[in-house]
Amino acid sequence: MKNSCWIQQDNYINRGIWAMSEKCSQNCGSCDEDCAERKEGKNDLKEELHELSSVKKVIAVVSGKGGVGKSSVTSMLAVAMRKKGYNVAVLDADITGPSIPKAFGIYQRPTGSKLGIYPVKSKTGIEIMSINLLLDNDTDPVIWRGPILGNTVKQFWKEVIWGDIDYMFIDMPPGTGDVPLTVFQSLAVDGIIIVTSPQELVSMIVSKAVKMAEMMNIPVIGLVENMSYFLCPDNGKEYKIFGESHIETIADAHNMKILAKLPIDPGISNACDKGEIENFDTDSFKNISEMLEGESKTMKIAVASEGANVTGHFGHCTNFMIYGVENGKIIKEESIPNPGHRPGFLPNYLNDLGVNVIISGGMGGGAVDIFNEKNIEVILGAGGASKKAVEAYLRGELASTGSVCHEHQHADECGH
Repeated sequence: MKNSCWIQQDNYINRGIWAMSEKCSQNCGSCDEDCAERKEGKNDLKEELHELSSVKKVIAVVSGKGGVGKSSVTSMLAVAMRKKGYNVAVLDADITGPSIPKAFGIYQRPTGSKLGIYPVKSKTGIEIMSINLLLDNDTDPVIWRGPILGNTVKQFWKEVIWGDIDYMFIDMPPGTGDVPLTVFQSLAVDGIIIVTSPQELVSMIVSKAVKMAEMMNIPVIGLVENMSYFLCPDNGKEYKIFGESHIETIADAHNMKILAKLPIDPGISNACDKGEIENFDTDSFKNISEMLEGESKTMKIAVASEGANVTGHFGHCTNFMIYGVENGKIIKEESIPNPGHRPGFLPNYLNDLGVNVIISGGMGGGAVDIFNEKNIEVILGAGGASKKAVEAYLRGELASTGSVCHEHQHADECGH
């Protein structure tokens, strides 16, 4: 007789299995039904975390193809950051090929309550959620179509109670299919780490993953070349089992950092097989973990402008000055014409551009509400040169006056 907890777990899985209608072809491109799934695509696709969860940094670990050690790199990154004292979580988004629980030696099912699902904690306290923890047997195949796989990942994000997490690592499935698209569109990913190996073919496929990230406006933190060489314990020489590296060519082509070249280490495979990855030495990940700690803070600031000056009325500005900021300094600026001020359009438009802060003289209350929903900071009451306003904001000298245009509380325009 199953208790209520296991019944809830079964229902959790069934929601994924039966999320799509029996009549649904699961091909939205050829469907003319105005269903909930299609309506979702018309708006912002970002999913909110569970109200009891707080995740400060989300890093997806991806690869262009399978077999390059992506999951072991994910596990080792999590272990390295946990050893530094951070609260760490791993979301296993590789639904059809989950391997994270085995690497950590976790086999118990998650517990649940009316509040949500609780992840399973590893021996050192790393919080983990994987489909394998919800199956009756970890060898049972997950035979689901793409939309259901994506919905399951979203459920792991929004229905699991993660608690207070400093770093969440998402172990992605290989390639550029449905699940990576869902993660990039729906989860608050701060950046990705791409894992590759030295073969030229693999390196070519990595370029596809890099281009997908660029198209989705997701920052690439850097590249990790796994299985770069084998260090012979007898003579201390390095042998390039998989040929010469091509990672420098890719890094140069896309202006990316090379985070590490990791050797072939049978010890990592052995530790994963035994569920003892947390006992493995993480010295080879020291540089990556230190880089994550001191990773440059990047953001985009938009200023509603009249030429090069802050406008008094958000919706009727002639252009937006967009400033790219890194480590508190402006590194890039560009001017984008105002595409129009239809109600509700501009806040969503700027959100799609990746804007984190909007500065203006005044703004309608409706636009303020939408920006708040998107977690975009609104600074009102500004004036003068747009760039000077941004510089003042970065120095902490520009605070919002709350200058809402009350005549237009339900539109994203101000027409005083």
